[in-house]
Amino acid sequence: MTEIKDPENTIIMTLKDGDVVIELFPDVAPHHVRRMKDLARAGLYDNVAFHRVIDGFMAQTGDVQHANLEKGWDPRRAGTGGSDMPDLPAEFSDIPHDRGTLGAARTMDPNSANSQFFINFGDNHFLNGQYTVYGRVISGMEHVDAIARGEPPANPDRMIRVRVAADV
Repeated sequence: MTEIKDPENTIIMTLKDGDVVIELFPDVAPHHVRRMKDLARAGLYDNVAFHRVIDGFMAQTGDVQHANLEKGWDPRRAGTGGSDMPDLPAEFSDIPHDRGTLGAARTMDPNSANSQFFINFGDNHFLNGQYTVYGRVISGMEHVDAIARGEPPANPDRMIRVRVAADV
């Protein structure tokens, strides 16, 4: 595993093929970073499916209401929910949506991000300035690349466990 410089602002996401280590950007998007850590610490991301995975674009997950495989995977509703917490204000920055960056999924309303996020498979600069970037994969991107494709995938991969590195 790679060296973790700031364990309090690093996420370890366990996928079927191994761990993905994500460096969070608290100075860029403090509300989004706090939300991800709160949900991870509450165990709400554990067993949540990647419900929208588009080859060459991104892998989306984080619907803690409808995409938890232990609570019952519902492909008709996955991707339509968030958490019980209020939506977050947009925290746009000049950080580009490059391969491996973490972006906040939202509706058409820029201030509607909640719990869902996506990891970019490639450089998706057409998203720049429209979606909050709040982290980037620093190791394990090969495991993200191996996530089953589909909208939704027939047999979705999931985040087996999501932890804040400081808690490990």
